[in-house]
Amino acid sequence: MTAVWVTIALLTIGTVAIKATGPLALGGRDLPPRLSGVVARLAPALLSALVVVETFGRDRALGVDESAVGLLAAALALAAKLPMVAVVIIAAAVTAGLRAI
Repeated sequence: MTAVWVTIALLTIGTVAIKATGPLALGGRDLPPRLSGVVARLAPALLSALVVVETFGRDRALGVDESAVGLLAAALALAAKLPMVAVVIIAAAVTAGLRAI
């Protein structure tokens, strides 16, 4: 077995252990309301951070390129209440078009 597969196996075991910790620690009790609010907002905040870093992050600095314009096109398409398929196609087309120039 290569080092890559050993690493994947260890990360899998670690992930399962981390995910099992919550239910085992709480024992069927509900989270406090204040903590529930934090947990509910965590996923959208992490997704937003990922989008910002992947769109504007360039070699330890901020930069604007074609993907930022594609993201803007997607935001405008969402504001126009277009279907999600259309939003993705518009964003991809704008980004690809600018990269082709």
